[in-house]
Amino acid sequence: MSTTDGMRADWAQKDFYAELGVKKDATSDEIKKAYRKLARANHPDSNPGDTAKHDKFKAVAEAYDVVGDADKRKKYDEMRSSFGSGGFGFPGGGGGQGGVGFDINDLLRDRAAGGGGGFGDMFGDLFGRGQRRATRPQKGADVETTATISFTDAIEGVTVSLRLTSDAPCPDCRGTGGKPGTKPHVCPECEGAGFVVSSAGGAFSINETCPMCGGRQLVYDESCPTCHGSGRGLSARTIQARIPAGVKDGQRIRLRGKGAAGENGGPAGDLYVVVKVSGHRLFGRKDDNLTLDVPVSFDELALGADIKIPVLGGAPVTLKVPAGTPNGRTFRVRGKGATKSDGTKGDLLATVEVQVPAVLDAAAREAVEAYRAATASKPLRSKLFDEA
Repeated sequence: MSTTDGMRADWAQKDFYAELGVKKDATSDEIKKAYRKLARANHPDSNPGDTAKHDKFKAVAEAYDVVGDADKRKKYDEMRSSFGSGGFGFPGGGGGQGGVGFDINDLLRDRAAGGGGGFGDMFGDLFGRGQRRATRPQKGADVETTATISFTDAIEGVTVSLRLTSDAPCPDCRGTGGKPGTKPHVCPECEGAGFVVSSAGGAFSINETCPMCGGRQLVYDESCPTCHGSGRGLSARTIQARIPAGVKDGQRIRLRGKGAAGENGGPAGDLYVVVKVSGHRLFGRKDDNLTLDVPVSFDELALGADIKIPVLGGAPVTLKVPAGTPNGRTFRVRGKGATKSDGTKGDLLATVEVQVPAVLDAAAREAVEAYRAATASKPLRSKLFDEA
């Protein structure tokens, strides 16, 4: 009989309710209360050197792990009802059912020989059959990087090349941590579970990754000379990433399956690209709209004018400025902004700003002086004093 079968036989002949000192129909709260009381009384930290209490603490923790879990308790109760009340009775182990003699080891041997279902399956479901030896697939780690693109590329979209260096399984041992060509064996520290139980103080305990096997459940007599037994290495690669049109500065883009490779057949992680957008010498951005400051002269605002303005990535458009337009007014040119998430486009917001010439030639000065004389009877600041 294998070591695993021996453990199952040992489990089968234990009465976990009696171990905790509760009845079979005890509530979950009663079970928890009993466990905490016994665990506190027998905790190794409170009883240094007392081997008997240390063993009692382990037995109580094992019992609570089964009957303290609703699903495990249900399966455990089904086994008890199948083989008589008051605990498990077996020939050679103190009892039987209905005078019929049988040996649990025979049942376990039948299971090991290929017989499916029945008692063997019940033990497998309750105590995690097969999970001690099979290393589960694990998703690869997520990776984050930064991409700096131009203002125009952010509006129109662009494909960029990204050089990535990330944690990955060691290429020589393929993540096992063992020297290639050597055979693994079950970790003696965690007995193949991948974790160990440690005290968290008081009546509480926690599961921690096994320090010997690193959670891989198996160990090697010789470590991999490349990764020194860690099972990890670095992976450098270049990928092409599509940055969508309309992306904003600081936006985080998720690329599924472009992160670090998975382990034991697990899926790759995700790649997160943080986009940094450079500024533009003419255009700005406000949400999904582009902004543009348009220099104009006084006469264009006073008399009205048709003004051509540039559009990012397109042909110029004509802005119709009505006569008497105030300085600082913003005009909206629809559909000439950034691409929105729904595929439509924002607008171009053009703000007119009067430019005052630093130097006037003789003709211009004469014209401005004539304008001053013509409007001298209507001083602009007269209302300031009236309101004051």
